[in-house]
Amino acid sequence: MEAPPLLAGLNVLVVDDDDDSRFYVTTVLEADGANVVAVASAAAALEALSQLQPEVLVCDIAMPDEDGYTLIRKVRSLKPDLGGEVPAVALTAYADSEDRIRALEAGFQTHVAKPVDPTELVEIIANLIATCRN
Repeated sequence: MEAPPLLAGLNVLVVDDDDDSRFYVTTVLEADGANVVAVASAAAALEALSQLQPEVLVCDIAMPDEDGYTLIRKVRSLKPDLGGEVPAVALTAYADSEDRIRALEAGFQTHVAKPVDPTELVEIIANLIATCRN
């Protein structure tokens, strides 16, 4: 008997202004059993966050209007019941150590460089959720 997918039933909010990136991440996560809502902006993410109460946020950093750093700071200012403590992954082309530190300081739990291998992305999210639940 096969083990269930790592992300089975997990509610994920994906934020990326790039259509192809948003489609890729959504496809990868849904293939592993996650329920994904994908939005193209920080403003749409904030609106969706309170309604969806996702178990994880996967967010691009470089977006027009508001970047991922600004979004995660706004998320962290929310009350826990409004999504303020949602575990968050920065998924970004900004991949050097300074960018990683900046993402963690802003409020992300982990920083992942694009492009990311599908299996690696699933494992990173599964590990993040497991760590946050313990």
